[in-house]
Amino acid sequence: MSYTLAVPPADPAVAVAHFRNRLCFETDVSDVHADLLAGVPGLVVVDSRGPDAWRQGHLPDAVHLPTAEIATRAAALVPRGALVVTYCWGPGCNGATRAALEFARLGYPVKEMLGGFEYWVREGLPVRTAAGETRRPVDELTAPRSAATCDC
Repeated sequence: MSYTLAVPPADPAVAVAHFRNRLCFETDVSDVHADLLAGVPGLVVVDSRGPDAWRQGHLPDAVHLPTAEIATRAAALVPRGALVVTYCWGPGCNGATRAALEFARLGYPVKEMLGGFEYWVREGLPVRTAAGETRRPVDELTAPRSAATCDC
């Protein structure tokens, strides 16, 4: 018996709709980094973690807006119509999901950055702290050592 085939795969047309829908809600670290480098207009990356986590390190171009403050502070920090990308600690945390939900409730187009801060760091991308900008070596389980993206 096959565990993989215990539930048969979806019809290809159903699969297209499913995977396209996932991409409507999610983006990844490599794509966010590429868009920030390219200066994609209207993109706002929001770090939804608390103040201690923010001080420990954050994406250089991120806006700090803890989830509990989104409803009251978003309008002052994030322009209407901006595409918001939320992130939190990493795949073991649903803080970015909760933050994305808050932005959606306010009427913003929003996506969640898969992997969060953890995978941003593990891919060797820049992190800003009070001491300045830094990078950690690329974790070869997340990206090739010779590149800052997984090249997928």
